[in-house]
Amino acid sequence: MTPPVDPNAVLMTGENSFIRLSHDGGKTQSDRFSHWRVLWCPAGAGHVLFAQSELTTGQTRVYSDNPAVARWLQRTIETLVASADRIRLTWYDCIEAFVLNAPPGFNNRPIGVFSTFFPARSAQVEWNGRFATGQPWAETRGDRQASSACLAWSETWVKPRS
Repeated sequence: MTPPVDPNAVLMTGENSFIRLSHDGGKTQSDRFSHWRVLWCPAGAGHVLFAQSELTTGQTRVYSDNPAVARWLQRTIETLVASADRIRLTWYDCIEAFVLNAPPGFNNRPIGVFSTFFPARSAQVEWNGRFATGQPWAETRGDRQASSACLAWSETWVKPRS
């Protein structure tokens, strides 16, 4: 029987919803947005948006209400750097939700994540009144239909105990 408590150390808990867009069905990415709502990590709580887009001529930008959380995410899970604009991310036409279970070592990754995914068939990015023109693409995760645009809620990242 599987023990009821995961043996790994908790790195962070919160949400990490994302939108990745493409003009060629996912062969290349035109836009990548990763929104973090951190409920707890060693640097505290806060919100961070990592963005790289055709709307920024490919430049990477970082927005946060807690710079310590943004720096912690950059060192631990994400990597990027940024400014001050109006950005709206929209997910719609969602398909059946599922729980992603990717413990440390899965796909040769040193850290793991457990999350509830709400994949969206469609998503939109608005940046200062301009719209990204790429589209999300279909993906599968395990045996589940997913996409490159997901609301990822109730997310916990873990690492093996040392």
